[in-house]
Amino acid sequence: MTLRVALQMDPVAGLDIQGDTSFAFALEAQARGHELFYYLPTEMSLDEGRLIAKVRRLTVRDEVGNHFDEELLGMQPLDEMDVILMRQDPPFDMAYITATHLLEHLPPSTMVVNHPAEVRNAPEKIMVLDFPELMPPTMVSRDSDAIASFRDRHGDIIIKPLYGNGGAGVFLLREGDKNFNALLEMFFETSREPVMVQAYLPDVTKGDKRIILIDGKAVGAINRVPAADEARSNMHVGGQAMATDLTERDQEICDIIGPVLRDRGLYFVGIDVIGDYLTEINVTSPTGVREFERFTGISLPAQLFDVIEARAPHHESNRILR
Repeated sequence: MTLRVALQMDPVAGLDIQGDTSFAFALEAQARGHELFYYLPTEMSLDEGRLIAKVRRLTVRDEVGNHFDEELLGMQPLDEMDVILMRQDPPFDMAYITATHLLEHLPPSTMVVNHPAEVRNAPEKIMVLDFPELMPPTMVSRDSDAIASFRDRHGDIIIKPLYGNGGAGVFLLREGDKNFNALLEMFFETSREPVMVQAYLPDVTKGDKRIILIDGKAVGAINRVPAADEARSNMHVGGQAMATDLTERDQEICDIIGPVLRDRGLYFVGIDVIGDYLTEINVTSPTGVREFERFTGISLPAQLFDVIEARAPHHESNRILR
């Protein structure tokens, strides 16, 4: 079976292919003989009810500095694609939300991974709130008094933007830190959104585990250990990826959330676990598969495409909300 696979993603020329998950998906699709295309989210148009985009045929190579060729095909109907991988990077802003709405105009004959409506309903720090029993003490608020009360109860806290990514804007405030009020002022003067506040988990010094779930099942994990002078473990800010195994608690968390992810058409998901606690569920553009393959030799893109090839002829994911 040959599929027409398109990636909705950021410019391919700027990818760091040694760590980019979208590029790993492109390599896998090409290796399986699928036709490979890509387009930018800014190049989509809904033209009299039909979704079109400025599409490029894509050829990829796992060679730094020489990793792709593209052929501009011009405006093409996206309903001619069998599979679209929604892979543009956050921020999760109105442009991102609009892209999910546009993708919903595709017919069931085009499988979108992950399901666009469910991506819209489950940004990283929102879906996780459905599982309070798995999380550390958490508050979502823009009320300074409420946040101060939370801090009084829990001491050291983490404050982060509700729709941020890559560790940007994440702060550790120790008990008694006099920057508390100034930091909240900065957040609330620059954004109308609430912030997420969580009790600080000292176990983060041992690592923030990224666990990948495919079709609702845990398939692998890497541990991201923060630098000595950092509270954040994101690899964008110097966190070091290390090999790791799933603990009994990790598997318990995955067993609880996995069926929910699968039923909602969220087939490729990365969750973050610190110690015994689930902190985020990443559905927009999860990363980490290249690091995992370097440690284990196991290809997570291959496992995802096994699922896609099994489901695409039936297009079940596009019927979830239709």
